[in-house]
Amino acid sequence: MLVERIGMPLILVSGERVALANAAAKTLLGEHILGEDVRIAIRHPLAVSLLAGRQAGTVAIGGLSSPSSVWELSVQPLDTNWRLIELRDLSAQSDVSRAHTDFVANASHELRTPLAAILGYVETLMEPQAGADPATRSRFLGIVEREARRMQQLVDDLMSLSRIEAVRHDRPDDSVDLSQVTQSAVADINATQSGIGAVMTPESVSHAPLPGDAGQLSQLVRNLIENGIRHGGASEPVSVTVLRDSNTVELIVSDRGAGIEPQHLPRLTERFYRVDASRSRDAGGTGLGLAIVKHIVARHRGQLDISSEPGVGTTVRIRFPAN
Repeated sequence: MLVERIGMPLILVSGERVALANAAAKTLLGEHILGEDVRIAIRHPLAVSLLAGRQAGTVAIGGLSSPSSVWELSVQPLDTNWRLIELRDLSAQSDVSRAHTDFVANASHELRTPLAAILGYVETLMEPQAGADPATRSRFLGIVEREARRMQQLVDDLMSLSRIEAVRHDRPDDSVDLSQVTQSAVADINATQSGIGAVMTPESVSHAPLPGDAGQLSQLVRNLIENGIRHGGASEPVSVTVLRDSNTVELIVSDRGAGIEPQHLPRLTERFYRVDASRSRDAGGTGLGLAIVKHIVARHRGQLDISSEPGVGTTVRIRFPAN
């Protein structure tokens, strides 16, 4: 029968009873729905209301396949007795919409905090008494500059993430030497660091070509090293290793910081997720660094693994196909 070959759940209703349901409908609602009152088979107030009216219509209902699922139920009368019901899964679209809403809300919150600080200090500087004191003026302007740079970094990361997502399905095919990219990143970061910085380990190879986007790979390496410096301990530099075999190029970045509790590890690459929000902001993090890393790894068809032990440190391993 034709309806059995259709992957979308379909139900034929005679009067108020389910006369026919294809395999997809029985998988979704259960084998027992045949012969059942359709308003009982689909237990949802909005569905019951639509079905009781016996007219054509569409309604979105939740919770059919899982608590967070969203389905579109469409009713089409065939004659005075028969009706066709279609169910279309909108869960993926709903998840994307929810993620977009959350992203906008989080980005707005992250921008609001430094903006509020800037406005507060500017308003204070506009007062004659505070603005006339050179020491106060200098201190407040320093804070304004720091918060403005924080906003600039956040906007830069948001734009970077958007650019990476725009080309996420286009696998890069330029030949890029990850070892050279990594050495340059380490040298540049160390030149601007007043502290311990990062170091290439002796076992690193000097030549590690792979198909890639040089700019994105450089950003990935810098994000990982800067993240390690930001959250690592002050006694040892971040160690960086590049390895290669016939099929794989591997990048390993390790720090000797406080480490991360296991429950946080699966969420580290989420946008704006922070283990310690206030500490991360104070250290200059935007909450987007590892999200950017994840998207760059995905575009390069790589594998990302983050392991950590509280009190010992954190290691990030990325494996890229070498050809």
